[in-house]
Amino acid sequence: MIKDELDLDGRPNLNLASFVGTYMEREAEALMIENISKNMSDADEYPAMMDIHARCIPIIGNMWGAQKGQHPIGIATTGSSEAIHLGGLAMKRRWQEKREREGKDKSKPNIIMGANAQVALEKFARYFEVEARILPVSKKSHYRLDPDLGRENIDENTIGVFVILGSTYTGQYEPVEEISKTLDDYEAKTGNHIPIHVDAASGGFIAPFTHAKAGFKWNFENPRVCSINTSSHKFGLVYAGLHYLGGTEESYTINFSQPGAQIIAQYYNLIHVGFDGFRSVMENSMANARLLSKSLEATGWYVCISDIHRPKGQFEFNPAKEVWHKEGETSADYNAGLPVVAFTFSDQFKDYSHIKQESNYPLPPNEEKIEILRVVVRESMSLDLLDRLITDICVVTQQMMDTDLTDLQVWQPGQTSLEKQHQSLGKNAHHRKKHGSQRPMSEGVHRSVC
Repeated sequence: MIKDELDLDGRPNLNLASFVGTYMEREAEALMIENISKNMSDADEYPAMMDIHARCIPIIGNMWGAQKGQHPIGIATTGSSEAIHLGGLAMKRRWQEKREREGKDKSKPNIIMGANAQVALEKFARYFEVEARILPVSKKSHYRLDPDLGRENIDENTIGVFVILGSTYTGQYEPVEEISKTLDDYEAKTGNHIPIHVDAASGGFIAPFTHAKAGFKWNFENPRVCSINTSSHKFGLVYAGLHYLGGTEESYTINFSQPGAQIIAQYYNLIHVGFDGFRSVMENSMANARLLSKSLEATGWYVCISDIHRPKGQFEFNPAKEVWHKEGETSADYNAGLPVVAFTFSDQFKDYSHIKQESNYPLPPNEEKIEILRVVVRESMSLDLLDRLITDICVVTQQMMDTDLTDLQVWQPGQTSLEKQHQSLGKNAHHRKKHGSQRPMSEGVHRSVC
């Protein structure tokens, strides 16, 4: 009965909006099934699994530029939220200890992030009583954290800065090194050291392997970067469940019991796929994402907000400079970023004003007037599937253009199930309005794009 109901779900591999991986080799799947009952918290009972966990830490630490003599400490967590919270807590604790030594007030910590931050970053601030200074993004900042705004909003109570290596909206990397230099200048003037936590949920397995890298020092090569998290279930080629944090403590997970099978699967990928294998997978994903981006813009109907298909240093659509392909090209010939294609209707499409974008992602607050569609190009997006996707987008767009307003208005988005409508509703809208517990959209991050 349950299986029949679940057959109504879509096929995970055709979920083009998700960052979560949907394919693993049969051998890796078998390893996960054989070890699915193992609990990572029971170290004495499963010492071999814990040894494998311990081996993953230096591999990933070296992958992220650990310097000679450094020994990054890490932990597998149950999700990106936990990893981000641990990074934030470490920064808060260091700031508190410093304030105590100096005999200063430690009751008003704040943390800096862009409005494009995934909701888990704001949740850290809410859960652990830190003021979230969420800075607006703009076209000028490429819809990322603006170093100039960061400079204006830091002070002696700033515990750190959350910087994202791969925005979930557009796939663009935030300028870690530029933000770091801003913090260097501030420290030189005031003596206040402000560290950086890099949320590399997606980029942590992209930047180390692609020829494009990130274009700047985003990892432990940058001394201001104190911790990094990534999600193996995104581009680590593992099913959902494993994340890492480089930190300074031996055991500090928020959760206790958690499955260990994903750790084993990650280790399998690291030693079986290897550096060259990961590079091949990531470069192929980037090439496919560029092909999709260029195909969409070639129609004249769409323009891409993402820019991994534009020559390095070019961030605006310029048909005269567009190059479809050149022999031997790699991601290094283009802007660095995730294999993500974020696109919207072009100005040329304004003659078809009766066609509205539906079920899309608005860009972060301050730029929410721009709505985008987003496609995440994972390893399982074959060239054949990509060809079908491009064809279908073109066919559907043409059909909409040939349909008048009256016919389009007949279509109504599908309603969610009754269970979904009643799930976790909490107080009704009248109660929220009356008691002021509902925050306006202009305050903080409210849209979760995973």
